Order: sequence, then C-alpha cells, then structure tokens
Amino acid sequence: MVLRSGNTDLLHCLNPEAERAGLSRGMPLADARAICPDLLTRPAGNTAPVQEALRRWAIRYSPHVAPDGPDGLMADVTGIAHLFGGEGALQADLRARLERAGFTARSAIADTRGAAHALARHGGALADLPVAALRIDPGMAEALIRLGLRKVGDLLPLPRAPLARRFGAELVLRLDQMLGRQPEPVAAPPAAPHFAVRMALPDPIGLHSDVMAGLSRLLDRLCATLARHAMGARRLRLEMRRVDRETVEVEVGLAQPLRDPTRIARLFAPKLETVDAGFGIDALRLVATVAEPLLARQVGGKPKTEDAISDLISCLGNRLGFENILRVEPTDSLIPERSFRLVPAAEARPGPMPRLPAVIFRPEPLTGAPPGSFHWRGQRYDVQRAIGPERISPDWWEDDPAWASGLRDYWRVQTCQGPRLWLFHTPEAPRWFAQGAFA
Repeated sequence: MVLRSGNTDLLHCLNPEAERAGLSRGMPLADARAICPDLLTRPAGNTAPVQEALRRWAIRYSPHVAPDGPDGLMADVTGIAHLFGGEGALQADLRARLERAGFTARSAIADTRGAAHALARHGGALADLPVAALRIDPGMAEALIRLGLRKVGDLLPLPRAPLARRFGAELVLRLDQMLGRQPEPVAAPPAAPHFAVRMALPDPIGLHSDVMAGLSRLLDRLCATLARHAMGARRLRLEMRRVDRETVEVEVGLAQPLRDPTRIARLFAPKLETVDAGFGIDALRLVATVAEPLLARQVGGKPKTEDAISDLISCLGNRLGFENILRVEPTDSLIPERSFRLVPAAEARPGPMPRLPAVIFRPEPLTGAPPGSFHWRGQRYDVQRAIGPERISPDWWEDDPAWASGLRDYWRVQTCQGPRLWLFHTPEAPRWFAQGAFA
C-alpha cells in the first residue's frame, strides 16, 4: 500500500514477496517501480481509528500506551512484566491475542523507547540496524549512507560534535535516546471524557412513569458531568436491560448541544411509551453518544424563542429525520437570490439574516413608476411611502442573465392599497420591477 507524504508517494505496507524483491517501507514509489516494474499498489486507508482501538486494548499490559508512528504502539512495561510471568511471557501473550484477532504484529522489549522501536521494525542487534532505525528524516538517512555510514554501529565511535554540525542535533538526540543517554518517556494521550451513567434497580419496573423517573435521575447526573466539562449532548441513547437479559435501546437527537434535563426528557417521553418492558427492566444506562462544546451562559442571555425553536427542531427531527427539517442560513453574497440557502436545521450556523421580504419571486415588470402610481399584476397601486434606494451591483465573475441589466436600486414601498412591496429600478436601462412582498 502507498501513502502520500507531501508531494511524494511512499511505500507504507509490503507483503513478504515485495520485501524479498528488495523493497522497503518508506521507499519512494518511483524508486520501487524502478526495482520492480510489475509492482501492484493501492492507496493506504486511514488506520488511525484501528490504532486508537488497539491502544485502548493494550492498556491491559501497561497504563502508559502511546502511538508510535502511524503503524505502531509503545508501552512502558517497567515493573509490570513479572505480573505476566516475565518479559517473554508478556510478549507471547500479546502476540497470541493479536493473532487470534487477525492482526500480524512484530514486537520487541528493550531498555529504551528508541531501541524498542528499532528492534520491533528491523530485528537483530542494535549495532547492526540500518541508520533509518534511528527515526530520522529519510533525507538524512540517505546522506549518511552516501558517506558510508550505513549502520547504527558506524555512528557509535564518531565524535558527537562533528555529527551535530554536519547533520543537526536531531541525529545526536535520536542516537542518545536509543542508547539511554537521553530520557524519552512514554506519554500516553489523555483519555477523552466518556459521558455515561448507569443505574441498577432493586426491583424490575415496567410502567412508563417509572422509566421516566429513572431517566430523570440519570439525566441530572449526566448533565452535571457535561457541565463540568463545558459540553452539551447532541445525541443520547438510553439502554434498558430487561430481566430476560435482552436490552432495549432508545435514541434521541438534538438540534443544538444541550444539557437541560427537563428539555431532554421531553424528547424521550413519546418514544418510551412504546417500549416493550417484557417482564420488567432491572437496569438503565444513559450515554451521550455525541457531545459538543457548550459554554455556560447567563440566565436570560439567550432568547427563550431560540430555545423553543431548538426544541421544535429536535422534536420534528426525531420523528421525521433531521435531514428533512430545513432552515434558512445566510450566505456571503449580497445578491438577494443568493444571500441565503436552505440547510438542515440542526446544522445551520447562527448569524444575522439579511433584511429580505417574506416572499421573493422572479422580477416582474411594472407599468408606471414610483413615486406616483404603477400597475402590477393587473392592479393599480399608489405609493404612500418609499424607503431607499439600496444599490446592489452584480457579481462581475458570475455570468447571470438575470442581472444583465446591471445595477439595481432597491426600494421598500408601502402602497395605499395595503401591500408592502420590494421594488427595484435599473439605472442603466431605466425600468421598474417588483421582486418581493413584505409580511
């Protein structure tokens, strides 16, 4: 498999036949094809999710497990190996479990992180390893090879100062880390917060009111945890374990991040009415499967109408699908027809909407002209008041036939007959048009 790095395609994974042909991981694809013209390749997939899953699994062997490049893991097993019967037994258990799961892996245990990295990928004695095993830049490794320094052992007797001047401090640092002269601890990434709470019930329940009461207690605890992390739930799942060991699940989505127990409970209520409790439910578990940042706000800092709209979108989205609930979102264009777009309401970004009429239609020509009277759609209108003009020029990079007349001067016109219309005038070819009506 081939992985793109900058502007170069590099070999990422090889089968045994490719290795026997003289190819190696990290080799440019062009060089590999020169050696093996019949080489078959395919793009490397995203291995990050698999690597993270294996990292969490490997915590059984050490509390400190960190990614080691895109295809490896590094664990600090200091003071732990004896719990598995020694380093050899720990390594054998690790390999056996990975093989049963369908993974092919190489492992090594060494006194330093750099040595373990090199031995797991190359094997053999440290002095006989290629200089690329030092985790240095490929260009630096090629420069060392051109000078005849092909193995780690070739670098050991050389004075450090000339090496640092010629190749930089990174080479000396990596060499010292492999030999244990410079510390390199295993820094495991911090665990992402997991928002879930559970409750075991002393007696099975089955009534809708009892399930809602249990859910209310779980929501209080979950929302308190979300508040401590300045997060809000976007999707939640309630798992109900029945006495027959079957699990019933109910999920709800939210239009915006939320941690209000009362508002969330209202979304669960209609779905829980149809739940089959069987012979009773003896355990509840509530999980925020999707959570997003939600900063604290002052009481009254957000209009209640916005909360009501968010609740309405959540209610309709859970019934009809969030992709079917649309909302108008502002865009960056000043052209009225392009100043807004319809997007799923749960994904709409907040922002001030342009002051547009309630109804917009294709421009319709007028007979007559403001500020006097005019005819539109077969009816006469007299102008009572007009506000404007607001000049809008067409986008020069867009070839839009509707704007072939050039500039437009928009007016908000109140007529004596009642309708409030949105009219525009084209100065370059003097004509008047109606394009909208205000509520």
